[in-house]
Amino acid sequence: MAEMPLSDLRNIGIIAHIDAGKTTTTERILYFTGKSHKIGEVHDGAATMDWMAQEQERGITITAASTSCFWKRGGQKKQINIIDTPGHVDFTVEVERSLRVLDGAVVVFCGVAGVEPQSETVWRQADNYKVPRLVFVNKMDRTGADFYAAVKQIEEVLGTETICLNIPLGKEENFQGVIDLLEMQAIYFSEENLGFDLIKKEIPEEWLELALGEREKMLEKLTLFDDSLLERVLEEEAIPSDELRAVIRKCCLGNELTPVFTGSAFKNKGVQPLLDGIVDFLPSPEDVSAVVGISEKSGKEIVLPADTAGDFAALVFKLQTDSFAGTVSYLRVYSGSFKTGEQLYNPAKKKKERVSKIFLMHANKREEIPVARAGDIVAVVGLNFSTTGDTICHKGQDFTLERIHSPEPVISIAVEPKTKADQDKLQDALSRLEKEDPSFSVNIDPETGQTLISGMGELHLDILMDRLKREFKLNVNTGKPQVAYRETVCLPTEESELFDKPIAGKSVLAECTLAVEPLSYEEPNQIVFLAETGRDKTLKPAVEAGISEGLASGVISGYPVINVKITVKDLRIQEDEYNVAAFKIAASLALRKCLLNAGPVLLEPVMKVEITTPSEFTGDIIGDMNSRNGRVLSIDDKKGVQVISVSAALSSMFGYLTKLRSLSQGRATFSMVFDHYDKVASA
Repeated sequence: MAEMPLSDLRNIGIIAHIDAGKTTTTERILYFTGKSHKIGEVHDGAATMDWMAQEQERGITITAASTSCFWKRGGQKKQINIIDTPGHVDFTVEVERSLRVLDGAVVVFCGVAGVEPQSETVWRQADNYKVPRLVFVNKMDRTGADFYAAVKQIEEVLGTETICLNIPLGKEENFQGVIDLLEMQAIYFSEENLGFDLIKKEIPEEWLELALGEREKMLEKLTLFDDSLLERVLEEEAIPSDELRAVIRKCCLGNELTPVFTGSAFKNKGVQPLLDGIVDFLPSPEDVSAVVGISEKSGKEIVLPADTAGDFAALVFKLQTDSFAGTVSYLRVYSGSFKTGEQLYNPAKKKKERVSKIFLMHANKREEIPVARAGDIVAVVGLNFSTTGDTICHKGQDFTLERIHSPEPVISIAVEPKTKADQDKLQDALSRLEKEDPSFSVNIDPETGQTLISGMGELHLDILMDRLKREFKLNVNTGKPQVAYRETVCLPTEESELFDKPIAGKSVLAECTLAVEPLSYEEPNQIVFLAETGRDKTLKPAVEAGISEGLASGVISGYPVINVKITVKDLRIQEDEYNVAAFKIAASLALRKCLLNAGPVLLEPVMKVEITTPSEFTGDIIGDMNSRNGRVLSIDDKKGVQVISVSAALSSMFGYLTKLRSLSQGRATFSMVFDHYDKVASA
């Protein structure tokens, strides 16, 4: 494969709420770029990117799948690496780790529903990583679709400034194509060959006034960011579309404006202009800030620009278990290059790794390549020690890149094999799944000896149980889901603990005085040292370790303690000698005293639930929510349906989907995201 200039490369993700049309849009992109010769439909279970059996059966995306395709723009071939991400909140870690390694994103919104809960979540995730975005308002052929209402909602709810580059030509069943506001022409999509051919015509007379008004709005927004453009607009000078594109690109890369496109992916309309927009406005690896590594030895920052000749730096962002190849590691190469057979180094694990194969992925199909370079997203076989978030470099380099944040699991169930002979097999299978999915964890309850698996929701755990059965040929028994509770305190308090016992025949004295105070639920635990002992280098880590161990198990039911500030006020030391282990014990015991006397309370995860229902079922749904101690936050009318926002404890939401379908004759839907921890209602 010939080396593609970095300026001609785009690494993008397709992100959205569930059922907004991400995978359908990706399938059209693959078809129009010639990557696939047949359009796979999600509802038929034939989508290329939904390759897992569970995805095909359920019609949803579960795992982020990557692919590469090429698009010609201005006579030049551009490579687009795409990651199609899940829309369901249970698989939000797939979006998180994909956005961490991508340069740009296309956010798909349903033209009927507008901004939905998970749309907001993925948008905020993209904000965290400062990822430039395009918006694609999809499903314009659907009854109730309203492009302008959707764009207004995107601006108001997500707090972004949009710029419409095309608008719909017709609406609902009369949706015909799009009007290109840059070229001021109508674009229709051939019905004979699935929209492959574009038919460009003059804008129909009845749409011209609207198009001119929207173009004027577009120019007004652009003049706010370019003074020379403002002068030319005021002088009513004709401005070439290429010059407008340059200004839009600059604003998009700086996250000052979000270009908006529209269409209907299912009806094969509007995807080619979106592809042009991806090439024109989203960044190449050269356009984004150079990745920064932190030296393990000196702590200094090491800047690693996107350069194939630079120091090699890559990040493992995903692991996948393969029945033939073992573990396949997905890498984003930020700088330098590496080839098959080369020895690499993992500074976090301090292990040498040898690459046996490098692949370009197309969903679950592979194309073997000899070398990977800066800007590439590849899959590698042979990294036996590396896990999600690890940095890969060459031996002699000691820097690490920023790790990937993984959300904490909020729901647990107990599992056990149906036969004793499968016990070891189950532990091995769970270990492999845990390594693959950072939002999934496996623990052994020390009191009951049960194996507990934790995940992001019922669907998440259901999929994992299905994978155990299909991939690992294991049948397991499962217990009722258990909520991941937490503990905190309500009152400030101060306590001391004196450790005065002989160790190895020597008298040991260690006294620790701690103060504990509650924090708000947004604030993480804090450990603050006021004591100046002169021996901090030795004592401080020991005291911190004792406090951290104490916070891992609270005084009510042994759940982790959160939202507290611990101040180390005094450490009393013997004159002649001291014992570090004694101070660790003293700190742990002092903390336990504080927690017992500071009004300990049990916390449970509170979810933000959004229910979309026809208005005739609203009363019954609210009544059911009240019986679950849910708190209704708002009720909004939206296109013939009502959207009910509710705050409810996770423990009250198990099995809610079945109940909701019963209450609404199967017509209502809901989504649920973790919001915060709050006191248990009965506590």
